[in-house]
Amino acid sequence: MPVSRTPGVDRRLFLASLLGAAAGVAGLSGCAESNAATGGKGASTAPLADKVPAGTSLKIASFQGAQQLQLKLAKLPELPFTVSNWLNIGAGPDVINAFRAKSLDVANNAGIPPIQAHYQGFDAKIVAINITRKPNYVFATKPGSDIETVDDFRGKKLAFSQGQAQGVVLLRALKKAGLKYDDVKLVPLTSNQFLTALQSGQVDIAPLGNTQSPAYLKQYESKGARVITTDVVDLLSLLWAPASVLNDKAKAAAVAAYIPQWAQGLVWSYENPDVWNEEFYVKTQNLTLDQAKSITALANKPLFPPSWDEAIKWEQETADLLADGGFVKEFDVASLFDHRFEGLAAKSVAAEYRS
Repeated sequence: MPVSRTPGVDRRLFLASLLGAAAGVAGLSGCAESNAATGGKGASTAPLADKVPAGTSLKIASFQGAQQLQLKLAKLPELPFTVSNWLNIGAGPDVINAFRAKSLDVANNAGIPPIQAHYQGFDAKIVAINITRKPNYVFATKPGSDIETVDDFRGKKLAFSQGQAQGVVLLRALKKAGLKYDDVKLVPLTSNQFLTALQSGQVDIAPLGNTQSPAYLKQYESKGARVITTDVVDLLSLLWAPASVLNDKAKAAAVAAYIPQWAQGLVWSYENPDVWNEEFYVKTQNLTLDQAKSITALANKPLFPPSWDEAIKWEQETADLLADGGFVKEFDVASLFDHRFEGLAAKSVAAEYRS
């Protein structure tokens, strides 16, 4: 897609409005912070310790308590380190800010937040990959909308979060439909603002996760809201951590020990949808059992590739797409991957979950 400018939107002002003061302090340098252990090339070469040293602890993201609950329900072995805090945090911009504040050590996100962190000048690395083959998002319309296809997005106001998966899904959908950025109006928001923006008519369209759309339709379908499905996927679900965490030998060993349980917890919830529906969606998210079933019916089978080649290619395409629109500067995404952890997730699951 050729570079084009959205009328009335300066890219740097647009970025600043999403990232807030933390990004301003970082200077939006576009260059990841260097560190001695990586020699400036992005991947530590220090070997991982065989055992986690006593007294090691990690602060781990568990958005809506999902990761923590998966480990509990799957009855996995006790982690060989202390989890000093399970943080209910999931949105990419929030994760980056928590990384900066050193209040978070490991998080689960899509492929775009690591790209955004690099653009802000914050050094963090990807340590595990889960491939998603089916769409996790739909495009929801505001109540009373006549929009029925992506082609109808032309001239409309679209909720856009540059630092989150929803943002790249929207950009890929526009590209596939042959729409340029100046064919639409991108409204800078974070994903936790999307529902309010739809309800108030601030935007015409917003990407919603499969877990959000049933509740939205229940409330607004009778008022003319609908969802538009596409075959656009956001390929990567990943674990990542600040370089400062991974350059700490004890914490790096703890991260390596957490990765297999993260993968096994995802497999367990996929294999036990009835229990997961009841224990997570019904009991903690206040959804009806029918709503829960509609979500798990769309769930992706977890896939943990032994090789990260496909993931790196996809991440590069995503970074290039953002660069084409002037949102970030071009760079080689290979620097985002810490290959010491490659294959750890794959080795911990059955063969059917590796490819």
